[in-house]
Amino acid sequence: MEKYRLTAERYVSLTPAGAYFAVSGSGDDPARRFLFALIQSSASPLLTREALPGLCGTDDLQEALELLHHVQKLGWIQASEQAWQAPSGTLEDSLPGLLSPLSGSGKALLADQQGLYLASHGFAHEAAEELSALSADMASVQQRHDGLLTNNLGMQSSAWAIVNASGDSQLGFWPLFIGRQRFALVLAGLPCLNQPAFTRLVWALSKRYYQEHSQ
Repeated sequence: MEKYRLTAERYVSLTPAGAYFAVSGSGDDPARRFLFALIQSSASPLLTREALPGLCGTDDLQEALELLHHVQKLGWIQASEQAWQAPSGTLEDSLPGLLSPLSGSGKALLADQQGLYLASHGFAHEAAEELSALSADMASVQQRHDGLLTNNLGMQSSAWAIVNASGDSQLGFWPLFIGRQRFALVLAGLPCLNQPAFTRLVWALSKRYYQEHSQ
């Protein structure tokens, strides 16, 4: 007897929360692989009984449906009657426009794991260079003390921030793990990650870099 079943065929895409979970860690688990599978093409896939097992990395339909139910319950995916399209154009051209809505002050940049920035919006060139280098230093600190922060203290986030007296972020460093790459999203002011622009940023980066992880 089937425990779960598809009630309708819909196009499925990541919510901002799902995009954040996908890139917030480097662990390889079924939920994260499924979320990345949804953003490997130029449009959100149509979820059918035939397509779902392949997206979930299994041949067992019920196992795939259980995984689908899990990520749906957590609010990591959303369904629509029309397909969402991936960001168009080159990654280099689309990044600045994807970054600007993510910061309350309109200042944001994306750096690679070597501390070089790939795109910036609102920061002067010199500041962007130094902040990118600082993001690499922050990543090194996180790695050296990961045993304390993750295992002993049970902290599930590796983001760092400079806060004001009220505890609000003035400058935040958010790691994004995609394939074998680790990026740093640097945001001035309050972060605004719970919006479609963040999902589209993750989608654009995934199309370029996640394939490396699966080969």
